[in-house]
Amino acid sequence: MIAIAALALLAGCGVPGAPQPPSLELPRPVSDLSASRKGDRATLAWTAPQETTDRATIRHPGATRICRATGAAPMAECQAVGELPAAKFAAGAPANYVDTLPPELQQQNPLGKATYAVEAENARGRSAGLSNQVQVPLAPTLPPPDDLKAEVTAEGIALSWKGILHQHEAPEMRHVYRIYRRAQGAPRATVAGEVQLHAEPAATFLDRKVDWERRYEYWVTVVTVLPGTPPVEVEGDDSRAVEVLAHDVFPPAVPSGLEAVYTPGAPGFIDLTWAPDTETDLAGYDVYRHEEGAAPVKINRELVKAPAFRDTQVEAGHSYFYSVSAVDLRGNESGRSMETNESVPK
Repeated sequence: MIAIAALALLAGCGVPGAPQPPSLELPRPVSDLSASRKGDRATLAWTAPQETTDRATIRHPGATRICRATGAAPMAECQAVGELPAAKFAAGAPANYVDTLPPELQQQNPLGKATYAVEAENARGRSAGLSNQVQVPLAPTLPPPDDLKAEVTAEGIALSWKGILHQHEAPEMRHVYRIYRRAQGAPRATVAGEVQLHAEPAATFLDRKVDWERRYEYWVTVVTVLPGTPPVEVEGDDSRAVEVLAHDVFPPAVPSGLEAVYTPGAPGFIDLTWAPDTETDLAGYDVYRHEEGAAPVKINRELVKAPAFRDTQVEAGHSYFYSVSAVDLRGNESGRSMETNESVPK
């Protein structure tokens, strides 16, 4: 019995495997680094690693070093310009860092690029290498425009601002003003238009694509444009934003070409015709009539939709004077047209 029990015990014991080396706990290198440029700031974004190179969960994260280099060749090792402590991010969560490009770096090589990478370390300061490498242009940007103003006109929102006189750092480089517009309630801003930056610092822009009675916010930035296919663009800082309500207090144009013709009959009537107004927000017309020495009186009950009207309330032996005004969708009424007159025979 003792021998049988001993055999059973031996059969239940597994054969020990080969010993495994201890994990170095090196964070897996970042692979989704991206970079964008605005003004003199390069914004880096990535996902903080949550596994080690041997697919274990990171237990002792360290700092992440921010690496920057200039020149065409990729970085072989980190040239650190900053550091993000482990307490600033969580494993597997989005992380970001804003690096300010020194002015001298931009001036020395305005057509060049800065290369970025990040290096995730463990608590002992060791890493498995650099992340993927990304680039941003080094082109200098210009200060934002000043004294931005917005005025409501009959044609749209008129913007004006003051820029700066500027000499290009390189003959291939040019600058444009980019105008941003955000309508009240809209989820994001859109580009309303662009204006070339010339020698004169002052500039203007007319935004015709607005809806009346809606509030808008505008701001302007200077864009540095570099040669390339497509061209490379770097936006400067934004100007102060201005808000404006596109309130329509502008009447349509005064109608013209009014004519009156009497047609005999039982009863007779006078037909009026005039040249149509072309405003897109035209609602219709009002027709006014008076006799010699009397004040004009509106004779239509509802707005006249077409540029024609028939007056059937005429009497024999009377002369009538007519004028017409145009009315838009918000009730703004134009001045009255030049008068025309017609007589009804006795």
